[in-house]
Amino acid sequence: MARRTDDAPSSTEELVARTVPDGLKIAGAWSWRLIGVLVLIAVVIFLVIQLHIVVIPIAVAVLLSSLLTPLKRRLMGWGWPRWLAVVTVFLGLLIVIAGLVTLVVLTLRSGFAGFETQITKSYDKFVEFLKTSPFGFSEQDLQNLIASVTKTIQNNSGKVASGVAAGASTVGDIGVGLLLALFTTLFFLLDGAGIWRWCVRLAPRPARAAVDGAGRAVWLSVGEYARVQIIVALIDAIGISIVAFVLQLPFVFAIGVLVFLAAFIPVVGAVTTGVLAVLIALVYPGLIPDNTVLQAVIMLAGVIAVNQLESHILQPLLMGNAVRLHPVAVVVSVALGSLLAGIPGAVFAVPFAAALNSAVKYLAGRSWKGQPPPDTTDVPSDGDAKPSRRRDRKPRPGDVKTVA
Repeated sequence: MARRTDDAPSSTEELVARTVPDGLKIAGAWSWRLIGVLVLIAVVIFLVIQLHIVVIPIAVAVLLSSLLTPLKRRLMGWGWPRWLAVVTVFLGLLIVIAGLVTLVVLTLRSGFAGFETQITKSYDKFVEFLKTSPFGFSEQDLQNLIASVTKTIQNNSGKVASGVAAGASTVGDIGVGLLLALFTTLFFLLDGAGIWRWCVRLAPRPARAAVDGAGRAVWLSVGEYARVQIIVALIDAIGISIVAFVLQLPFVFAIGVLVFLAAFIPVVGAVTTGVLAVLIALVYPGLIPDNTVLQAVIMLAGVIAVNQLESHILQPLLMGNAVRLHPVAVVVSVALGSLLAGIPGAVFAVPFAAALNSAVKYLAGRSWKGQPPPDTTDVPSDGDAKPSRRRDRKPRPGDVKTVA
């Protein structure tokens, strides 16, 4: 009898366990594991947001070094010393950046001489357009609207001042981030392979082959993304600049540079800076000096046409083939990135999604199974130096294959 009493709890537990459907057991087992993964992802996102001053420059450095490393290796293949190849590539990057900034500043300074006069003329023309348009606006209605906006700004002067202070702080952060990005890029070019070997050494020895292969797949994918995105951004900039040039607008070069930089935010970046071109067409007389409103409408049509070209042809064909992401995945990635981290999140959402896609596919392919751990010594092994005969005798993992 005593033994039956002792067995009663276990029998009850077994009875309860048998009454739970197998599907619910599986769902429960998956649920707590997914909750743990989501908590880990949330912690990582929180840390990235808090440390954005460091994380964003490092991400920029990764993109820049993925573009510059092939050039460095090309120069080394021609017999250049490593240090000379790195210095040449890095100085070339600095010259390009400085040249673009200088040309944009000079273009804007030369065109802003009569800015106030153009604003006044455009305002008068806009008022006349409202009077003759079927919308029924009068000059008094427009003045009332301006007075309302001015009063709203005055009532929220404290918020405006705090916004200006935050903007000044952001400018300082951008300066620090730019220096950190350039500094990190230089060291990635000098010893990127050594830095990666150090990262691989942090993983357990049995997992190093998988970590090394996934990292190389990510590197190839990020490099393909960066190169293709430059082509897409260049096409966007040329297209919008051609429309502005045909309309005989000022600041054509500055518009092209801004569109090129903003186009690194897929789908929406070129449109956002294209709005600036529309405003310039509305303010400055160009091909149609007597009707700047029509001029602005034509400019807007050109911006929309370039955006449609990017969305329906360039992104699906060029970017889709490079990173193997569906256009819907690109749009969702940009939306989630901008929601979580603003403009930086929108910029790095697609390369992050492409890198994650390549890493997961490589690990799921299990081609790393049975491979020996990669060499994590300080001997260069990324093509920057010739391996020794002793290292040639060691078995080497197969080439990393990625969707890029």
